[in-house]
Amino acid sequence: MIPFYKLQRYEGNAALFELVMMSIVSSYVGEPLHLHAEGLRGTGKTTIMRAAKGILPNITRIKGCIYNCDPEDPHCPHHKGMTEEEINRIGVEEIPMPFLEISHSAKVGTVVGSIDLAKLTDPARPEASMLPGLIPQAHRGILFVDEINRLADTSPEITDILLDVMGNKPGHIQIEEAGLPVVDIPVNVSIWAASNPDEDPGPLEEIRRQLSDRFDMVCYMGRPDSVDILAQMLEENSHRHKIKRNQEKRSQAENEAKDNEYRQKVIKWANTYNNTDLPDFLRNFIARLYIKHNIESIRAIEAMQQGAVLHSVISNRDKVMINDVTSMIPLVLKHRIDGDTLIRMVNDVESRGAREGILNFRGKKNKEKESEPEYFQHNARSLKDMSRNELVNTEKDLTPGEY
Repeated sequence: MIPFYKLQRYEGNAALFELVMMSIVSSYVGEPLHLHAEGLRGTGKTTIMRAAKGILPNITRIKGCIYNCDPEDPHCPHHKGMTEEEINRIGVEEIPMPFLEISHSAKVGTVVGSIDLAKLTDPARPEASMLPGLIPQAHRGILFVDEINRLADTSPEITDILLDVMGNKPGHIQIEEAGLPVVDIPVNVSIWAASNPDEDPGPLEEIRRQLSDRFDMVCYMGRPDSVDILAQMLEENSHRHKIKRNQEKRSQAENEAKDNEYRQKVIKWANTYNNTDLPDFLRNFIARLYIKHNIESIRAIEAMQQGAVLHSVISNRDKVMINDVTSMIPLVLKHRIDGDTLIRMVNDVESRGAREGILNFRGKKNKEKESEPEYFQHNARSLKDMSRNELVNTEKDLTPGEY
């Protein structure tokens, strides 16, 4: 697989690269950010998401804990409630942040958990115990689902499980097996997904709207439109280039060094994120958007707030700006409202920002006629700035019968 840093960036996929970095930072500090990448087949959605596995930072867990228990906050059935002294006796270890994938052939027991057959059939000491599935094992990491629209259509049981996991932050999962006590544990995992809305069974929001709403942000992948970028992509994927890359031992060390640069950035951004908050006037602005445009899901504005702070952090700023909020609007709302409403909202934000400065929402009292629509946009140029031909054409448009 091509390393993350070597993947070609262009206008159509830039947003996904940003969202992937934002989600990694957020997951590292214990706050999931669920992403869904939509786009035509072959545009590189899955490639980008899978390549991100190579840049994930390390996490510290209780030694040997398959649930990835944080030593400072143990949550699994084996370590929950342990004292600091007991944890110190067990020890801790560093592992890469988990990155696991749910396949379309996976069973419920594989995803959630089931009886540990290895312990059950141990001839020396047989015992019945639970073996956690993919979701509990992905705690404090990433869980990837490719073609999630097909999974939502063919596996309603797994879809219901994902709804529980993504319903709150952190989510929770319940492991049940006959003859064993029910195990209910919290799960802090970011769900990443990819799909092609033009293929059967269709867009996720039309198949399982409830699951679609659980995703904080949806990014639509565009096609590359640069000959140079396409030529570089072809070279990177050529058979000869792959052989050359495998033969160069130096490239492995170089790749690891580049990946480590990303890991260090994630750790730095995570520290910044822990100390950054959204200013009150921007929080009020998001609340006004929710009320004015009748947005149904409160998850949308929660994701807008989380995304704005993360966007400012990965942009290496210590303060959240208005463009951090506005850049989140299409990503947060694309799958939650209809296209016409989204266009009106974006145009309203842009025109208001150009006309009076969007920051003037700070401390502004409610107007008596704020709910009335504005029929005329106040962004026209003055007559002195228009050429003679433009003036003539404008007159023809206004009074066509006279020409």
